[in-house]
Amino acid sequence: MRLLHTADWHLGRTLEGRDRLQEHEQFFQELEEIVVDQKIDAILMAGDVFDSVNPPAKAEELFYESMSRLSDNGKRPIIIIAGNHDHPDRLSAARSLIKKQGIYILGYPTTETVSIKLKNFDYRLNIAALPYPSESRLKESFVETGDEETLREAYDERIKGIFEELTKDFSMDDVNVAMSHLFVAGGSGSESERPIEVGGAYTIRATNLPANVQYTALGHLHRPQDVKRAPKLARYSGSPLALSFSESGYTKSVTIVNVEPKGEPVVEEIYLQSGKPLVRWKARNGLSEVFQWIEEKRDENAWIELEVHMEHTPSMEEIHQLKKEYPGLLTIRPIFPDEGTPYESEDRKHVPIDEMFKRFYERQTGGAVPEQEVVELFLELINEEGEQ
Repeated sequence: MRLLHTADWHLGRTLEGRDRLQEHEQFFQELEEIVVDQKIDAILMAGDVFDSVNPPAKAEELFYESMSRLSDNGKRPIIIIAGNHDHPDRLSAARSLIKKQGIYILGYPTTETVSIKLKNFDYRLNIAALPYPSESRLKESFVETGDEETLREAYDERIKGIFEELTKDFSMDDVNVAMSHLFVAGGSGSESERPIEVGGAYTIRATNLPANVQYTALGHLHRPQDVKRAPKLARYSGSPLALSFSESGYTKSVTIVNVEPKGEPVVEEIYLQSGKPLVRWKARNGLSEVFQWIEEKRDENAWIELEVHMEHTPSMEEIHQLKKEYPGLLTIRPIFPDEGTPYESEDRKHVPIDEMFKRFYERQTGGAVPEQEVVELFLELINEEGEQ
């Protein structure tokens, strides 16, 4: 049985205000070609279909149309779970209708296993599917358990227990996999993942992933990677598009899992061609170097973050000229002689949040300094979010 593991589509995501719908359309076209060429029997989508709980209508339309084509009228089952960005009810609203096309959507954590009998196999595909298990979606609270370490232990044990319940009736005569959207301790993240929980308390140990499955398909981390110390092979497939400039230079992919009952899975990474690369330009010789790169059509089909060393703040005319000649140029960060290394390369743990905001504001506005009232308003919003 050949399974395709993917996750973290983040449909509706923008980059510095730029729509990426066309890139997602290209991804789904490529995905359709992959499932046919690779003779995929079922698709596992491990969460974060959308980028927000209220996605644009175009993103929802693209999702449903693409799922219809990928399922091939129910011949190729698709199992989808909600991630931390998805609204569980909204994502699964059409589940009764689309189940007839072999599409299974799970919004909330349950203890019910998804078991599917595929047409060309004499054994079943069993999936221990656990959508994003937050306190609110589990309808449980771990806050009363004490400090962060105790909280982490309680949450870890709860997730382990759910997996045990989901997999208790698995038969070795079937193909058995687990799937979830969570953070496994030790995973390598990037700036594009918004934290599941502040402080990292809501993580689980790799050793507590299920041992009575052949493969665990994970979502949330945007870099493709295997999970170390898991009892059985567990993997993050990563996102199909680079979602922030911290992912500059990373090759995106989907994961193919070839597995049979009682057998060890064979995993293959299929690299994607769709989606624009995210590139960082560092022009140490000023704007003349940037215009030279533009003339050379360097990284013509990319989104670009520019860092340019200058003596003076660029004029609005210069900024407009740059962006007009190169629409993919998203941000321009001037570096002045007395500024030294830009804040992006500093250890952010040692930079106060208000100072980070001021620097971000200056970068976005081309050198303007925010008024104190603006800084105070930002800090109020941060504090309100923390209390919630």
